[in-house]
Amino acid sequence: MSLATSDFRKGLKLLIEGQPFEIIDFQHVKPGKGGAFVRTKLRGLKSDNVLDKTFRSGERFEGGDFSEKPLQCLYLEGESAMFMDMETYEQFSIPFSVLGNKRFYLKEGVEVRALFLGTDPLTIEIPTFVELKVVEAEPGVRGDTAQGGTKPATLEGGLVVQVPLFIEQGEVLRVDTRTGMYIERAK
Repeated sequence: MSLATSDFRKGLKLLIEGQPFEIIDFQHVKPGKGGAFVRTKLRGLKSDNVLDKTFRSGERFEGGDFSEKPLQCLYLEGESAMFMDMETYEQFSIPFSVLGNKRFYLKEGVEVRALFLGTDPLTIEIPTFVELKVVEAEPGVRGDTAQGGTKPATLEGGLVVQVPLFIEQGEVLRVDTRTGMYIERAK
């Protein structure tokens, strides 16, 4: 499938020089002198880097064979996570190098949406909030601070977050996956 600059819209996924990108923002510009062009802000689907790029109006691109699938995390093993396709029940692994920091929020049973280019997984979309168990936290000493203090706690999956002093090992916490910050104790 071939795309032109007139097809650009936010969220459109395309291949530029063989690399997959998603359009974050775009603006058609028609200067008084010279040809029209399109100014874009692109996010690399493999690298997660944001790139500003300008294209001549009418330029053509390859659309790519992009698809989204609902997946469920089965378990983490070595340097990869094992997933099951929720529609076909097919099982496969995705390496941590593809998952990046999102791997810290995965545990058994977590449902995600995965973006594929053909059969290759590009990235996953994780829930905004996840509940993770504290596997290591130093005991908090009361009276240390005038205000509420914090301490580091290691959660299942290896994520380290700052938590209030009263949090103890074994508790389950709600964490915001966008910021990686502690929100509250899970109920």
